[in-house]
Amino acid sequence: MPDIKKNIKIVLDIQDDMQDPVLDVLIKNVRSLLLGKLRKVNKSIETIPEELEYIIEEVTLRRFNRIGSEGFKSESVEGHRIDFYDLDKELDPYMDIIEDYAEDEDDTGSKRGKVLFI
Repeated sequence: MPDIKKNIKIVLDIQDDMQDPVLDVLIKNVRSLLLGKLRKVNKSIETIPEELEYIIEEVTLRRFNRIGSEGFKSESVEGHRIDFYDLDKELDPYMDIIEDYAEDEDDTGSKRGKVLFI
């Protein structure tokens, strides 16, 4: 299992533990958000699959970089402009991946196939 906080600290070049409480809260919140989205498409999912842990890292990085600008949609300082994702749309770039975990509506245990006669 990847160490999400360690990876985030490497990317942000954080050498000490002063930001750890903030990172812990952000990681917990993003993990809850992602698990909620996954459970919306598949109620049987109990934990976030390891292959999706990178989503937690990327969204947590975005949230960390946005600290102090939480209410802004965009920010412009001396000709430098930053547009932020809406918080309710943070996972939109990953929805195709998340929807791959959807339950089959016709999941009865037996799979139907096709037969092609030539």
